[in-house]
Order: sequence, then C-alpha cells, then structure tokens
Amino acid sequence: METFFDALGAVGLIFLVIVGLIAGYIASMIAGGRNRIFYLIAGVVGAVAVPFILTALGIIALGALGLILLLVIGAIGAAVILAIVAAIRR
Repeated sequence: METFFDALGAVGLIFLVIVGLIAGYIASMIAGGRNRIFYLIAGVVGAVAVPFILTALGIIALGALGLILLLVIGAIGAAVILAIVAAIRR
C-alpha cells in the first residue's frame, strides 16, 4: 500500500479530487440540480476510494501504469458510487 502512496503523490490525489468533482457536478445536473453538494462529495469519495480499494486488493500495477489510467479508474469509481447513491435515494 505504501508503494501506491508513493506512486500516487499529491498531484495524483488532487487530480482524483478534480475528477470526482466533475463527475459529481455532472450527476447533480442529471438529477436536476438538487443536492449538488451531496453529489460532489459522493463523486470525490468514489474517485479517491476506488483506486485505494483496488490497490488494497492487490492490483498494484494501477500506480505503475500512470496517471491517466489512475484518472480513468477514478472516473469509473465515481460513476459507480454515484449510480449506487442515485439508486438508493430513489
């Protein structure tokens, strides 16, 4: 796990937060603009948590393959979390 933190760095974490904010904003617009802060937080949690979870499961190549793959995984994670949140809230 420590190697993931070394590979990620502060810049990668900032980019993941930005990806999560963008995903949350898009989700809030799709939902009609309601609860924008909730969607932004859920997007950030998904974008940041999924790469950490994958690394904890042993997928350590994630950090080694570069920032672009990390951002793609973060965007997918944000989308999955936002879909789960939307399904629960309905």
